[in-house]
Amino acid sequence: MRTIDLNADLGETVDGRPTADDEAMFAVISSASVACGGHAGDAVSMRAAVDRAARFGVSLGAHPSFPDRPGFGRVALRMSPAELRETVAAQLAGLADAGADLRYVKPHGALYHVAGADPEAAAAVVAAVADLAARLGRPLPILGLGDALAVAAHRAGLPFRREAFLDRGYRPDGSLVPRGEPGALLHDAAEVAERAVHLAAHGQVHATDGTTVETDAVSLCLHGDTPSAVAMARAVRQALAAADVAVRAPW
Repeated sequence: MRTIDLNADLGETVDGRPTADDEAMFAVISSASVACGGHAGDAVSMRAAVDRAARFGVSLGAHPSFPDRPGFGRVALRMSPAELRETVAAQLAGLADAGADLRYVKPHGALYHVAGADPEAAAAVVAAVADLAARLGRPLPILGLGDALAVAAHRAGLPFRREAFLDRGYRPDGSLVPRGEPGALLHDAAEVAERAVHLAAHGQVHATDGTTVETDAVSLCLHGDTPSAVAMARAVRQALAAADVAVRAPW
């Protein structure tokens, strides 16, 4: 039976209020990328994520970002490599201190895209992850999309795993359509479920112009703060099961 990971960005509380139905999402995913204070989340939400992961058998990943709570981590801040390494390290430590058995790291928002394209930013992020991996005494995979992050991870001896997005539009070059532009977000559960099956079976996703983007993604992402996230996640699980694809974390 084929397998695929289903991850969601969760634990994203803002001023103590959750942006997603974490309880419902944890019940259907296999990996959770947990906000660790940079763009959202706090000690309480991180401990809650650790508890839910244990109850639902979900693998936990850290979801560090630029220190940009006002912009929800979607603003690229000007930071030196040393500053970026320090803030990512602090966020990883915060989630680890909350009791998380971290299995991977996935940057969030603007940091995801900057680190995916800029070698200096990628090296800074990877250095922080490598430091934690050394303390844990085991490899800590990095989940992402951009080539710069993949190269930096390889140089540091860390596994790099690609993901594909179920609820985001793709450009023909394989990058995501920026938020705010037409076609950036998908909301239809049936369309998202069909995309999940096609990705799991063929490693392909269709761009907004109808062309095909090839990917070796091992994980499929749904954003937890999308209003229809729970319905989409359940539809994806049902569609994958019907296609004889098991949902399982690869970490």
